[in-house]
Amino acid sequence: MLLSRLSRPWALLVCALPVVALLAVAGLAPLPFALAQPGQTTNVLGVDHGKPVITISGAPTRKTDGALRMTTILATGPAVDVGLGDVVDAWFRTDRAVLPHDAVYPSGQSDEQIEKHNVAEMKKSQVSAVDAALDYLDEDPAKVKVTLHLADVGGPSAGLLFSLGIVDKLEGNGTGGDLTGGRDIAGTGTITAEGKIGAVGGVSLKTQAAARDGATVFLVPKAECTDAQAELPEGMRLIPVSTLKEAVDALRLLDNDESKVPTC
Repeated sequence: MLLSRLSRPWALLVCALPVVALLAVAGLAPLPFALAQPGQTTNVLGVDHGKPVITISGAPTRKTDGALRMTTILATGPAVDVGLGDVVDAWFRTDRAVLPHDAVYPSGQSDEQIEKHNVAEMKKSQVSAVDAALDYLDEDPAKVKVTLHLADVGGPSAGLLFSLGIVDKLEGNGTGGDLTGGRDIAGTGTITAEGKIGAVGGVSLKTQAAARDGATVFLVPKAECTDAQAELPEGMRLIPVSTLKEAVDALRLLDNDESKVPTC
């Protein structure tokens, strides 16, 4: 056998060559991951690209103070190759996350198909958000019309914040004040037409985006409390919620009886 005729150093070198070659290939080959980082935030009580995010007709609206900030993550595109070096770098950073590619993007679809899917999810989320808010307020959707505008954002995770924005513009805190209490409040969560809040993923990155843009309170789906506590920015208060009513009640309590506000 060849190895038995080689000196020990040469034998070790020969054995190591396949391993080195394998690592070299792994370092160059794309991996089935996507990289994510904190994305943009948008105050749904304000404007986006020059247009109000929430426009309401058929009912009187309030002038609002404070912010209700929807949050996003920014992920590498579905066709972007992620290498071993990228994964290693992101693994050791608190402002990056390594996610299975299929957990971020549906498999077997083109960039255009994925973009259409995300836009469709956002539109469905907007319809549910409007329905949930008007139902909570006992407003007739045949009389009160709500238009939502948010450019360059896809997916359903802004649903909760859209609903809260509608509630704030129509009713505020119910006693003449702002639902925000003048605070900069952020959050995330899907919402159904019945007002149930669902998990979204990426919350530890979203809390970082919220803190970066000035928020001090973050509404998180109750099921994702543990994830939200990972890398939580200093001074950020987490409020777990599972329904629109819980979210509204919690925000009212921030002004009236802060000790009763739920926390993760």
